[in-house]
Amino acid sequence: MEKQTMLSDEQLVKSFIGGDCESIDVLIDRHKAKVFSYILMCVKQQELAEDIFQEAFIKVIKSLKRGRYLDSGKFSSWVMRIAHNLIIDHYRKQKNHTVVSNDSYDYDLFNSTKFAEKSIEDKIVFDQVLSEVGSLVTMLPDNQREVVEMRHYKGLSFKEIAEETGVSINTALGRMRYALMNLRRLMEERNLSLTLT
Repeated sequence: MEKQTMLSDEQLVKSFIGGDCESIDVLIDRHKAKVFSYILMCVKQQELAEDIFQEAFIKVIKSLKRGRYLDSGKFSSWVMRIAHNLIIDHYRKQKNHTVVSNDSYDYDLFNSTKFAEKSIEDKIVFDQVLSEVGSLVTMLPDNQREVVEMRHYKGLSFKEIAEETGVSINTALGRMRYALMNLRRLMEERNLSLTLT
């Protein structure tokens, strides 16, 4: 197992396809933090994120066994795309289960931008914003990044953050404030506009 951790993603994929089951464990360990954080950031529910994470790697294993992975050198991107598609599927199912009657309202409920399908362009812009915010967060000082990740990726309250980091609630709030100020500064320096239309 120790020797396997030195292998590249592509070597581990080939090894797994060749019958070495431990290779998939190394791949999951290597990418779980990134994939799980992304899912949790999108769905904002721990249990749901865990379900989608498991489903994503079950799909990865099945696809590898069926030879549906092309050796493109982008294993982590491929896994993220699978996770992203599962998140979209989840929200589509949720949307299809919601029933609203138009009869009880004086105006046409369905003639609203809230119910309009997001265009591919909107989705691309949203994904780009998520990616840029994620890369800016990694540039923050460790204690500020930690608070942002706990608050927005893990959904913890400031009280929980204070307990986990061993600081007062005021310190946790202060770190978040400085993190937001630093993120604004980083955006201005890079001339980024992270708004969703």
